[in-house]
Amino acid sequence: MTARVLIRGGYVLTLGAKTPNFTSADVLIEGGQVAEVGEGLRARDAEVIDAVDGIVMPGFVDSHRHVWKSLFRNRGTAAPNEITGAALAEHFAPEDVYAATLIGLLGAIEAGITTVVDWCDIQLNDAQAAAALEAHADSGMRTVFAAAHVGGRDEGSDGARLRQLAANVGSVGPNTTLAMGSSDVVPSSLERLGEELGLARQLGMRIHTHAGTAPEGRGSVFDLGERSLLGEDVTLVHGSHLADEDFDAIAASNAAISITPASEMASGLGSPPMQQLIDRGIRPGLGVDDEQLSPGDIFSQMRAANSVQHATLFDLKLAGKAGVPTLLNTRDVLRYATVDGARAAGLAGSTGSLEPGMAADVLVLRTDRPNIYPINDPIGAVVWGMDTSNVDWLLAAGRPLVRNGSLTADVARAGQLAREAQIRVGAAAGLLVGTKGGPR
Repeated sequence: MTARVLIRGGYVLTLGAKTPNFTSADVLIEGGQVAEVGEGLRARDAEVIDAVDGIVMPGFVDSHRHVWKSLFRNRGTAAPNEITGAALAEHFAPEDVYAATLIGLLGAIEAGITTVVDWCDIQLNDAQAAAALEAHADSGMRTVFAAAHVGGRDEGSDGARLRQLAANVGSVGPNTTLAMGSSDVVPSSLERLGEELGLARQLGMRIHTHAGTAPEGRGSVFDLGERSLLGEDVTLVHGSHLADEDFDAIAASNAAISITPASEMASGLGSPPMQQLIDRGIRPGLGVDDEQLSPGDIFSQMRAANSVQHATLFDLKLAGKAGVPTLLNTRDVLRYATVDGARAAGLAGSTGSLEPGMAADVLVLRTDRPNIYPINDPIGAVVWGMDTSNVDWLLAAGRPLVRNGSLTADVARAGQLAREAQIRVGAAAGLLVGTKGGPR
């Protein structure tokens, strides 16, 4: 595809602060960025994408996913502790990390996601980190590599490793950035968190940390705020068990939060704290988390977030409560999946909306399929009705990753590598793995 692309005639949801939505408009892409949005645009030598029967919008942002676990996705309740623990991670060789990361990212791309925050908590050594970063580059999408269990108390060990990893990420390409995946926010970790935050800030990195995953962590986010450790460069993940003072501290510090509704409810973390966030004007990003018990697409996360908030309010109404808050609307939920997800990823101002100067991370969705036709409200259609079958085109930095409904990557190769890694790691860990077969 040429450096210039013209997406013509779609219903354009820019989700921008300055550029409105259009019932029919064109999007011009030049040099990997959105150059112009409007009606009747012309561009010499541009490749034209016909979006007349489509919705054009920013690609989804997955603000929290453990991509290395993709080899053992969809296992349901089969041996969940073995899947999530170090007993499995220790069997991953670098080639297994590469295979798992690549197939996981391709699955995200096929679901209309242009950006993934990859929380890599596999106790990385240098070879494994290099393999994961190679998969990030080969996927073609925009990624944040949140390296967990790296960084902390002294410059001579973990700090030096994080510096080296930062140098390695710099060689991957402009679409991948490095962040720190820190210790969980619990009372016993606050001192270490302070050290990790100090190192991350010294290196100019964002820090992503799990918070509110269990009742014993209640109040710990507030304590971080009291120590002046919260800020705009912190993303808290999950939050199901946070206390009111924790949410107040998040709002006061302007820290970001990522929720993973389907995974949180299916894995026992609890319901996402939708109303507590809404009451304080905190706008979360959405993530998949772990595909073992959760679908790997953002459509499902949008519906889960919306449904939880609606169910909570309807329960209050049934109980005869007065002053019940307003139902969450689809426009806010779609922003969670794009603009607000970009902020949670540390990429605000770069991706998440379709305005001139933003990265050309673009999703084109088909509206002529029976699962969604006829369209009554485009935003409502995306949030409530569409699924991965509606993904027609996906571009990251102007490069097509999905073309006419098909991945442009070598899917057969990725599938074969994933299957071989699944058998190899599963055998070493004593797990039964699935049946033969793979992508074609």
